[in-house]
Amino acid sequence: MASPQKTKGSSWERECSRFLSELYQESFIRSQGSGAYVGGINQKRKAFLHEEQIRSFKGDIVPGTSFPKMNVECKSYADFPFHQLFTGQVKQLEIWIEQCLDAADEGDFNILFMKFNRKGKYVAAQINTDHPELKSSRHFHYGSQNHGNWIIMEFKSFFELNSQLVKTLSS
Repeated sequence: MASPQKTKGSSWERECSRFLSELYQESFIRSQGSGAYVGGINQKRKAFLHEEQIRSFKGDIVPGTSFPKMNVECKSYADFPFHQLFTGQVKQLEIWIEQCLDAADEGDFNILFMKFNRKGKYVAAQINTDHPELKSSRHFHYGSQNHGNWIIMEFKSFFELNSQLVKTLSS
């Protein structure tokens, strides 16, 4: 039997998959085993897999066929130290970003979906100077010492403003 934390995380991954499937009218599914198969120390496995296999093992969500460059990590936690965003590096966020980037390939659109109990749903997207700027109404700019610049926004607002750009950056 899965732990309550694993069940909670899997449920959030399925919710994000359904949201993306409805938004883009394309099949997005939860990745079996998440990004561990080709992430981190397992990146050498990419040499023996074809593109479709890599995409199905990269990140927490297997994107639709027209999103080959989308790399998604999903996190559902009870709490988040939002106050640390104003005081410097956020250790927990650094770990999550590193997990997202562990499975990433060059040119991927890297995105982190976060859900916190009684606080809401958020998106952290990597800012890349090579692509158009993400639109935002309200956001927080997070500068990671190790992983570059990220924009953090409320989930629904992010997609209302950037759904077409996300598709462009992920194709």
